Amino acid sequence: MTARVVLAYSGGLDTTVAIPYLAKMTGGEVVAVSLDLGQGGEDMEAVRQRALDSGAVESIVIDARDEFAEEYCLPTIQANGMYMKQYPLVSAISRPLIVKHLVEAAKEHGGTHVSHGCTGKGNDQVRFEVGFRDMNPDLEIIAPARDYAWTRDKAIEFAEANDVPIEQSAASPFSIDQNVWGRAIETGYLEDLWNAPTKDIYAYTEDPALGNAPDELIISFKAGKPVAIDGKPVTMLEAIEELNRRGGAQGVGRLDMVEDRLVGIKSREIYEAPGAMILIKAHEAMEDVTLERELARYKRLVDARWSEEVYDGLWFGPLKRSLDAFIASTQEHVNGDIRLVLHAGSIIINGRRSETSLYDFDLATYDSGDTFDQTMAKGFVKLHGLSSEIANRRDREAGK
Repeated sequence: MTARVVLAYSGGLDTTVAIPYLAKMTGGEVVAVSLDLGQGGEDMEAVRQRALDSGAVESIVIDARDEFAEEYCLPTIQANGMYMKQYPLVSAISRPLIVKHLVEAAKEHGGTHVSHGCTGKGNDQVRFEVGFRDMNPDLEIIAPARDYAWTRDKAIEFAEANDVPIEQSAASPFSIDQNVWGRAIETGYLEDLWNAPTKDIYAYTEDPALGNAPDELIISFKAGKPVAIDGKPVTMLEAIEELNRRGGAQGVGRLDMVEDRLVGIKSREIYEAPGAMILIKAHEAMEDVTLERELARYKRLVDARWSEEVYDGLWFGPLKRSLDAFIASTQEHVNGDIRLVLHAGSIIINGRRSETSLYDFDLATYDSGDTFDQTMAKGFVKLHGLSSEIANRRDREAGK
């Protein structure tokens, strides 16, 4: 049986060279699958044609922007998804969607293998391959960059020797991944932790020091989903795109972090995700108003665990599915408006209103009309600290 490899195709150097290389290594055919996830930049028809020019027997381009926004970005907002309390899972949430479409393409086009361009150092190899095995363990997996020690120099050399149409040059030092949820930049001079990122690496955000006038806006939520900006109804995709534009103009959403990768190494990563950071911060503020205290405390633990599961490539795993069910159950009353100001790289919440709010003005006020019975507080405080008081008394008596 002739091998048919379904390749996750980005249009970049590594995956373009992978088309003839995989055909040569397997003696089979390559089907290229590209997803439009709102990454912008190059025209997707040009990407499709490049795959054909490089030897693919089929080149499929899928407009998955709305699907990505509704089924992957929205759950991330509702889970306040931030790995290490910082990273809004820009690449991590796109991989399971790519996996889904590659497995579907393999079924439709008689694929025997699936392939990706990841190295053995990164997290994406795990996200792709665990996803492939979860969805169809009968597919063979090939990872040329990892399995054949495929370096950038070798890729360029192979392309030149085999007349593969590439536009990238060895002079570009960065590895970049982007979609509508954000943009990730790594490698090159950034691998020295002391080197500050230069202005030229950013594309989604302006310099926060430009001094643009503050931008105040209102985001409306219904059941934990952003449904309007400044009173204008928006789809999930439109919400992200609008906030990318407005947040990007204020330099919002830049992140420079040292990340704990799944494979055990630390890696310096630069991110810019204006829409993602604004939406997560606004959603957290809406939950502060509408979630009961004990539920909110526990959900913060669940949110952190959900983020780790997704980062670790376990989108299709049973724990993540159960966490999804818990998070969905918490969103019923997350309704209302959050007013915020974007300015000089910062997001400042300055207003909240909700018909399902748990904030009781009469209980919270210190002015006349206060309905809180302060006579109950003395006994409450004593009972609350009683166990700690007893334990400390014991330790004092024991000379500790």
